[in-house]
Amino acid sequence: MSEFFQNLFANGMGSTYLEAILTTLKITVLSTSISYIVGIPLGVLLYGTSSGSIFPNKPVNAVLGFIVNMIRSIPFIILLVMIQPISKIVMGTKIGDNAFIFYLVVAAIPFVARMVESSLKEVDPGVIEAANSMGSNNFQLITKVLLPEAKPSLIIGGAIAATTILGYTPMTYLIAGGGLGQLAIQYGLYRFQPQVMYISSILLIILVQIMQEGLSFLAKKLDKRIRH
Repeated sequence: MSEFFQNLFANGMGSTYLEAILTTLKITVLSTSISYIVGIPLGVLLYGTSSGSIFPNKPVNAVLGFIVNMIRSIPFIILLVMIQPISKIVMGTKIGDNAFIFYLVVAAIPFVARMVESSLKEVDPGVIEAANSMGSNNFQLITKVLLPEAKPSLIIGGAIAATTILGYTPMTYLIAGGGLGQLAIQYGLYRFQPQVMYISSILLIILVQIMQEGLSFLAKKLDKRIRH
């Protein structure tokens, strides 16, 4: 076993693993953050325009729902190929880490929007009625009531989104990107070093667990319904 790890980290592989981990984290954090910056307003719009909500608008809700469902139904690998011309315009390239972040964001925004919509629907209607009775407008209702009340659920949704995005990062090798996935393919497949593939997979699992447990812990701390 000791010989296995000595061989594994020989020839500067330790720094290679570290660089791959940092690249994977960069892709995951940036993709998740941008997805939520766009996904939260979109989710609020889906919730607010739904029937019986705070500003119902059936045509807008139907159009948004159709677009979100359409993008969500396309497998990621196919979506990646389909929107490469758009990536060339927006990002200036169709390959590499930055392009892959763009592909992940496009795929994740509809997923995030639906999770935000679901989180907002979990808010106690009594809290909304109380805010309305005090004369809150829609903007105040969203920013002061709905989003704060849904915060624990939103964080748990963030953990799900981040770990899902992290699970897609190995596909960076398809477009000459970096990270643990690229490392596993480059060394494990092309250079016939399966131990590198195994350790890259283990590192991915560890990152997923840390992210999942960390955000779940934060959600529990922020949940006012749980006595600490």
